Amino acid sequence: MPSSSQQRKDPGRSDGAGVTIHTSTSPIVRPSTPDVTIIGGDGKKQAKGLSAASIGLVGATVIGVSTIAPAYTLSGALGPTVSVVGFHLPAIFLLGFIPMLLVALGYRELNSAMPDSGTTFTWATKAFGPWVGWMGGWGLLASTVLVLSNLAGIGVDFFYLLLSQIFRNDAIADLTRNVPLNVLTCLVFMAGACVISYRGVEETKRFQIFLVSFQLLIMVGFSVVAIVHVLNGSAFDGHIPNIEWFNPLGVDSFSAFSAGVSLSVFIYWGWDTVLTLNEETEGSDKTPGRAALLVIAIVVVLYLLVACSTLAYSGVGDGRLGLTNGGIQENVFAALATPVLGPLGILMSIAVLMSSIASLQSTMVSPARTMLSMSFYGALPKGLSRIHPKFQTPSTATVTSTVVAAVFYTVMRFVSEDVLWDTISALGLMVCFYYGLTALACVWYFRKSSLRSVRTAFSQFIGPLLGGILLLIFFVRTTIDSFDPAYGSGSSLFGVGLVFYLGAGMIVLGLVVMLVLSRKLTSFFRGEVTVAPGAVDRA
Repeated sequence: MPSSSQQRKDPGRSDGAGVTIHTSTSPIVRPSTPDVTIIGGDGKKQAKGLSAASIGLVGATVIGVSTIAPAYTLSGALGPTVSVVGFHLPAIFLLGFIPMLLVALGYRELNSAMPDSGTTFTWATKAFGPWVGWMGGWGLLASTVLVLSNLAGIGVDFFYLLLSQIFRNDAIADLTRNVPLNVLTCLVFMAGACVISYRGVEETKRFQIFLVSFQLLIMVGFSVVAIVHVLNGSAFDGHIPNIEWFNPLGVDSFSAFSAGVSLSVFIYWGWDTVLTLNEETEGSDKTPGRAALLVIAIVVVLYLLVACSTLAYSGVGDGRLGLTNGGIQENVFAALATPVLGPLGILMSIAVLMSSIASLQSTMVSPARTMLSMSFYGALPKGLSRIHPKFQTPSTATVTSTVVAAVFYTVMRFVSEDVLWDTISALGLMVCFYYGLTALACVWYFRKSSLRSVRTAFSQFIGPLLGGILLLIFFVRTTIDSFDPAYGSGSSLFGVGLVFYLGAGMIVLGLVVMLVLSRKLTSFFRGEVTVAPGAVDRA
């Protein structure tokens, strides 16, 4: 703990959000006590109470892959993406990877300068001020609510599918269409995930290792067997993988191209969770950034493998197992598991169920720590910054994010039976928004220092600038297209597509909430709070 000289309050200094700022001439200190304290080189101190140095590079990478949830993600995203871009699925996935990589470089640089659990919120506030920073944090929180509902929904589908396979009774699989039962099962899954997250990141890490390893093994096995079917002529609509599949110029229109990339962004979403754990990671200024890049590299290789093998096996027709068949698009692997793997098809059901549950739990890490940071700096009500004294987790924020996601899923499931498809489309839109904003925050924050070397010029300026601009262009294009009810599942309210309400509507809701809070949390919105006080000012 800090010495008595460090405990003395600097007269007249307060951040205006209930956070006391102390001064010290000491170097950076990261004790492993329950009250984690970070003292920057400028002597300003911040303490959130998270558990320091709880996970390393491997643990952070496992949690990152778990949050992305390859098996669950592809099961829900393959159909909608193929419906837009057809055989050019690998090209779109690869293009979706490029802005993610460029944005991840910006995240790494910002994390190195300002390791803070608020990530987008903290960094955008530091770069652009409290109003833009708050909307960045809202974008992350809204995206998480969308994906938590989708994760739970996919988990419910595969839970009943698995039971039907175990008991050899197809009627059990249809129970997922019973809306009250579906919602009840979903709430049970969310509650279980909340309990594990509540108990801390070490509990999360132990829970994830087996689940992540199992789903990766099954996904690779599925891809290999699908290709074998193609080679021996037993595939449903066999096609030998073609280099043209990787050609983005083959996509019919810019709208289709933009929508496809927006959808593919969804499949990479979640790698930034490892950055929200930076205050709990060994080497908080370096390890989270390295873990984020490693996570993206792992999943892009896996996704290209699965995309090629699935296209090769099923084709893009609307036949029984064709990838544009509306009856299987919402949950592709549920339809393909048994035809591809035979009696072992049940393993795919287990893998997707494990993937969705694992991601449901690990995804809760991100909104809880974002809420914690926003509350800590006075951008949300103070109660959300409460830390559990034993588990050293943002207990109130964890429960709050779970409750909000549960209510959202319950409402949306009764509104639309196609909620899973529409939340995927809307999530891609939201992710483009807050990832793009974060990338541009990197460019602006390092604007006076980024050109000092070739490395910093690319990682702090050129890369994040290109990635941010690309994602924001896709955001605008997809927002316009989502007016049309045909975008997504076809569900609409008052003639406007449900995807628009979910995506753009979330942003409008954020603006309203921000304006309401600005009247109560005046210190933050007036710029009186020093966010990330230990950061070096690059402006």
